[in-house]
Amino acid sequence: MLELDFILKRAVSEIISEEELRKLLASGKKLRLKEGFDPSSRDIHLGHMVGLRKLRQLQELGHQVVLIVGDWTAQIGDPTGASVTRPTLTAEQVRVNAETYMQQFFKVVDKSKTEVRWQSEWFGDFSLADVIKLTSRFTIAQMLAREDFKKRFESNRPITITEFLYPLLQAYDSTAIQSDVEFGGNDQKFNLLVGRELQAMVGQTPQQVFMTPILTGTDGVKKMSKSLNNYIGVAEPPETIFGKVMSIGDDLIIQYFELLTDVSDEELRHFQRDMEGGRTNPMLLKKRLAREILLQLYTEDEAADAAAQFERVHQRRELPEEIAECRVSFNAMRTGDCDEIDLPCLMLATGLAASKGEAKRLIAQGGVSIEGEKVTSEKAALASGCVVKAGKRRFARVIDSDILKAS
Repeated sequence: MLELDFILKRAVSEIISEEELRKLLASGKKLRLKEGFDPSSRDIHLGHMVGLRKLRQLQELGHQVVLIVGDWTAQIGDPTGASVTRPTLTAEQVRVNAETYMQQFFKVVDKSKTEVRWQSEWFGDFSLADVIKLTSRFTIAQMLAREDFKKRFESNRPITITEFLYPLLQAYDSTAIQSDVEFGGNDQKFNLLVGRELQAMVGQTPQQVFMTPILTGTDGVKKMSKSLNNYIGVAEPPETIFGKVMSIGDDLIIQYFELLTDVSDEELRHFQRDMEGGRTNPMLLKKRLAREILLQLYTEDEAADAAAQFERVHQRRELPEEIAECRVSFNAMRTGDCDEIDLPCLMLATGLAASKGEAKRLIAQGGVSIEGEKVTSEKAALASGCVVKAGKRRFARVIDSDILKAS
């Protein structure tokens, strides 16, 4: 079991108040650890995993995680960290997203030690009088103290009244479940503190606020985000996770070790010194990192297979053992009267690219090959059954469906 100092210091940006939290942890009380999520999307990535690991660590000390599914607030939209409002979702979209999200959540957090609550349990019967009573406790000036609201107000960009409601509803969640500690990224500080204030107003002991750092995305620039396509999803196949970890810049290696693994601080200091002194190959550290992450999400055999596939495909330049077969009509993709295929159309049809624009960029950058030969033209002659590779990790064995019909 991990030492308490490790849990409260490693991968932690701020605790309000650490002294109070330490006293609570020493008291022997089984703490209620609040984690809320708005199922505005279905997927969890490694950026979310930073905080989820903290929940798991405290579960192992005997504490209770309370997972709140924000089925009401997801239909409002929280602008945290954004300069525009999020689109609202239907109740059905929220429920579908939540089911997938929870499957991934429990890849990290112990399901048997988690209490799942839906906001509709208490907001389902919320009346207009309840809303007015809740809003009367806070002022517009308090809301404008939140950085993203302040920026939008100063630049004359719209802020809806419903957005002001979001932190109040999140705070009410804390009173509804009598939260002892609420977790979130350091970009959620304002909302977390509103919960602490509201609990004090209604006579509850104010919750402790436990904030974790924001993980940098694979691009090495912005925070990890699915919308920025710089993410590593916890439910992605092991070989995909392994490959994406291997693609990060060397300057992210220590950050990822610190935030996503339990490798000791002392060992990380050795890693840092060895890299700075040129005494270790960063690729070896990335392989260790990828394995440490995968072992939290998959079995040891699956992690080993992912490492073996990376070496086979990316280091020895061999083909993966399994390549998806895609059947398409070559005739429908021919350019004019010649036998050449419109390659961007083929890549879009086979899922090797999300759009023709992306396909054209990959071709221009030398990121597309057919049977191991790099392609520089958007037109190419293909034989049925050939393997097309796009980028570093996408492969497709292309079958001409016209030939199959003829036979």
